[in-house]
Amino acid sequence: MAALLHLLSRFLLLFVVFTGGAAQFANPRLRDAYIALQFWKRTAIFSDPNNITGNWIGPGVCSYTGVFCARLPDSPNVTVVAGVDLNHADIAGYLPAKLGLLADLALLHLNSNRFCGTLPHTFGRLLRLHELDLSNNRFVGRFPFVVLRLPALRFLDLRFNDFEGPIPPALFRRPFDAIFLNDNRLRSGIPETLGASPVSVLVLANNLLGGCIPASIGGMAGTLNEIILLNDDLSGCIPPQIDLLRRATVFDVSFNDLQGPLPVSVSGIRSIEQLNVAHNRLTGRIPAGICQLPRLRNFTYSFNYFVGRPPACARRGAAKFDGRENCIVGLPKQRPPRQCTSPAAQSFDCSRSNCFVGGAITSPPPPSPRFNIRRRAPRPPSAPVGNMPRGNFRVPSPPPPPYETVPSSRIHPPPTPLKYHPTTPPPAATPPPPYNTIPPASPSTLFTSPPPPFIPWEAPPSSVPPPPPQLPPVFGVFYASPPPPAIP
Repeated sequence: MAALLHLLSRFLLLFVVFTGGAAQFANPRLRDAYIALQFWKRTAIFSDPNNITGNWIGPGVCSYTGVFCARLPDSPNVTVVAGVDLNHADIAGYLPAKLGLLADLALLHLNSNRFCGTLPHTFGRLLRLHELDLSNNRFVGRFPFVVLRLPALRFLDLRFNDFEGPIPPALFRRPFDAIFLNDNRLRSGIPETLGASPVSVLVLANNLLGGCIPASIGGMAGTLNEIILLNDDLSGCIPPQIDLLRRATVFDVSFNDLQGPLPVSVSGIRSIEQLNVAHNRLTGRIPAGICQLPRLRNFTYSFNYFVGRPPACARRGAAKFDGRENCIVGLPKQRPPRQCTSPAAQSFDCSRSNCFVGGAITSPPPPSPRFNIRRRAPRPPSAPVGNMPRGNFRVPSPPPPPYETVPSSRIHPPPTPLKYHPTTPPPAATPPPPYNTIPPASPSTLFTSPPPPFIPWEAPPSSVPPPPPQLPPVFGVFYASPPPPAIP
């Protein structure tokens, strides 16, 4: 019976469009949008607890909740569907192939719903799509290569899903402004093409990438503002080419398995505000120039094996420096002597690292488990995302929410539906295609709040795992879509 009703619904939809109802559309583009949206509602949306699509009735698609229309830039007399914003609607379903009929979309925001499955190949027809936010859903499968075929796409947010497999090297050859892939199941290292990316913000945290930080990272010097590689199972050494990142304000490689010294070249990141290398196996002395960086406000190097720091690090006034659990004589809350003489505390020759082959740095396969001291256990199959459990860490979202520890299990009851407030967020760094009329936008906010204050605390015994990381806030970038909600 259900299958019969499904077929009947599709027949009635086609009957309305291709009979007298077709005359009610101002142009064929609006007719195609009607077909796509009606098909989505009738066949691919299983639950809409807030009744967001309740008024998706009739040919007036521009009046549908969450749907925004505008005039074509090159044809000002033609009105089209230019945006769909269903953020925080708690809708369950999937994305049908018919959405490829929305060929004029510039914005597609589906943040914090319960959409599942994979992205249809027909997304390749969305040639005007500028911002794609699918974060905090239940999408699965390999990285959606279809997004690499979208010529206008600049903002890509796929965080808090279950995408798996390698990051395609072609991703970093596309002209993106911002990429968020954190809290998925991505593996197989960071591609060597990293340095070709023009992004200003890159967040890959809380994946299972393994391998090394490519030396090509220096190629991002012209645009990179923030990079967060927290808890990615990275090994090897921090490449000295990071001194080229003179525009970077946030550099976070904490909770990995990095070894060797902190490069002296890090003193060349003149704009750095947040520097976090905590919870690795770094050795040697803190380079003198780091604590003299003019904009540095938060330097976290705790839970390593550093043996010394320059005097300038003790005279930084309001700057927050956290050097707990190292091997620095004279500082409080350092490691016990037996840990500072253990094999883990011995100096490491980066030239002998697997990242170096013939003088060049490469990204090897993920390290052996015996060296991977913080590898997370494989996560179970996906479950409701209401509490958004994704491993043991929460990742920064623009604007920066409070980052709380979330449970490791993904088995939870469905969340309480969130009250829906349709908004169209402010544009990303590069403006979308110039429609004459754009959806109403919420006020733009430039987030320049200071980092959270450092609160002294007693270090746990060495047998107790280190506390979960707290990422620095995201600074200085306009973001297109609000973050997933922080649900306790």
